[in-house]
Amino acid sequence: MKTTVNISDSLIEEARKIAAHEHTTVTALIEEGLRKTLHDRQRRDRFRLRKASFRGKGLNPELADASWERIRGLAYEGRGG
Repeated sequence: MKTTVNISDSLIEEARKIAAHEHTTVTALIEEGLRKTLHDRQRRDRFRLRKASFRGKGLNPELADASWERIRGLAYEGRGG
């Protein structure tokens, strides 16, 4: 697909020099740069949940059948919650 873009004179001149030195085209450099930028942004925008687990043997057997209110009450006991 043909697309028109405005690129500063100094940037296009630098791209032409690099393209000539690397025996490639300015189009190839632009496509490479655009692919890299899109890839980097997709990676940056992905949500990653931090690892927050810890060693243990799970829920205390005394609380296996306890309600959430009971568990929460014990967690905040003495803390004003």
